[in-house]
Amino acid sequence: MTKVLTDARSIRIKGRSFLAVVLSPDLPLDDWLKRLDDLAARSAGFFLGRPVVLDVTELAINRAELKALIAELAQRNVSIMGIEGGRPSLVEPGMPPILKGGRPASDFEVAVSETATEKRGETPPPEPAATRQALQSLIIREPVRSGQSVIFAEGDVTVIGSVASGAEVIAGGSIHIYGALRGRALAGSVGNASARIFCRKLEAELVAIDGVYKMAEDMPASLRGQPAQWWLEGDTIMAEKLS
Repeated sequence: MTKVLTDARSIRIKGRSFLAVVLSPDLPLDDWLKRLDDLAARSAGFFLGRPVVLDVTELAINRAELKALIAELAQRNVSIMGIEGGRPSLVEPGMPPILKGGRPASDFEVAVSETATEKRGETPPPEPAATRQALQSLIIREPVRSGQSVIFAEGDVTVIGSVASGAEVIAGGSIHIYGALRGRALAGSVGNASARIFCRKLEAELVAIDGVYKMAEDMPASLRGQPAQWWLEGDTIMAEKLS
């Protein structure tokens, strides 16, 4: 008996582009994991909700070692969405897939804490180009370009300029943008529900406070292109035009 399919409805498949962090381990892995722990201790929200790709292009590693590394990362709440640069034989069912065709974006490096470098007898790294005015505030005196990430879990971030489409600013506190917000702004990244987001011109791809987010298509049309602020009321993200 032949079954006739009468439902001609299609399945909609959409393309999306997401900015992911790429981790490129080096040998010995134990030392590299210690440096990763230094980063996690200094910036608790660094990997919070971020897609992560593991780049093993320059790493001599077998399947068992790769599985052990992914397990170590999982214990640190680093969830690997895919593996770049590995041979197909490196992965097995249940492991992240091999990814190809990623487009490079601007790199950023986070120096280990001063305490950790002193323990190893090394010279502490220089301060980043952005100026730390105080322990709980970071000021960026130039635009944040597409593909760049600014991450400051310790407090507020102020950008004297615009945040381009494809760029993101992540702060443990509030975010102040004295230009257009065209990319993503994620405030209160380490559980600060009282954080706020301010911008002079709202054209954002996404805003989020304490994990509650709003995508561009969900934002009020009346606020597009306007100075605006965002805050949380309970589990709802609120917005209003700044006068």
